[in-house]
Amino acid sequence: MTSPRSSAVDEYHWRPITAADLDAWVALFAAVEAVDQEGEHVSVEQLAEYLDDPHMDFPRGTVAVFDSAGLMVAYCGLMARSSADPEHRIWLQGAVHPEHRGRGLGGELLNWAKRASVPFHEQRFPGRPMSLFAHCAVKLPAALAMFERHGYRQTRWFNGMELDLAKDLAEGLPQAGRPDGVVFVPFGPERSADALRVRNDSFRDHWGSTETSQEAWTHRLTSAVFRPEFTYLAYEQVGGALGEPLALVLAEEYEARQRATGRRDLYIALVGTRRGARGRGLATALLTEILRRARAEGFDTASLGVDSDSPTGSTRVYARLGFRVTDTTVAQLLPVITGTGEAETS
Repeated sequence: MTSPRSSAVDEYHWRPITAADLDAWVALFAAVEAVDQEGEHVSVEQLAEYLDDPHMDFPRGTVAVFDSAGLMVAYCGLMARSSADPEHRIWLQGAVHPEHRGRGLGGELLNWAKRASVPFHEQRFPGRPMSLFAHCAVKLPAALAMFERHGYRQTRWFNGMELDLAKDLAEGLPQAGRPDGVVFVPFGPERSADALRVRNDSFRDHWGSTETSQEAWTHRLTSAVFRPEFTYLAYEQVGGALGEPLALVLAEEYEARQRATGRRDLYIALVGTRRGARGRGLATALLTEILRRARAEGFDTASLGVDSDSPTGSTRVYARLGFRVTDTTVAQLLPVITGTGEAETS
């Protein structure tokens, strides 16, 4: 692994993240969350699932930074996408411990990511253009400025939204009757292929979205956070049989968040309606049914993330159900390999 080039960070030890680092990694997330307050509560079990993620490569696509006492004080990781059409956008994640900020670590992590992303990309999509892509909370001006100094441009804004299932639903959800000729079916393993079909067709026209592979889909559905009992599909009803799958709502639950906040949250991880079925109120009706059930099952809140410029007007749909914007992130984009196959220089 290429070492950092700045003498300002020579006191630290840099190496890839391994399975032995999971406790230290969780502790780093907790230290960052205590200051930044972004709602990032993670567990060892969650992070362990990244080790088997088909889009990750821990030896070549991660780095952890340790101080002289062996404390993990920063990390950075790269996540591949499933296609490079029109370009491969590698997702960049990272953080620096609050007590070690202002020493150049954040900038060196971005430098490392730019260098490491090239072989990481070429192994998957040789000769194709590639950019680095990251989310940054708009309430963190120092982080925004750091991305700007390193050539990233602010590209797209995303809202985190939350619904208080007790307070906001005191008078009940808006009426959303099930559309005629449609049946709602709870998720089961036999519905996996239909759910993947809906997911991929629904998001083909969404910014930055790529098709989910079968391998990645299986990894997602075997995650400890997946909640099949709060995941539903809508089907066209043909006589007494199920016809085409039309829409999907997929839910997750992060127990680390509940331990940290004392509140049980149902995270709506995916809401998708196939393009030919849009405009029939399917997403609203599915969500209404799931939210009512979540409240009855003892969840305190429901939350989700949404592209503020979603082509389906999702923000308005969620607002009508009572969701409120709680935070905003901005997508940062840095071209690394151009359409000519040449690496960008800075």
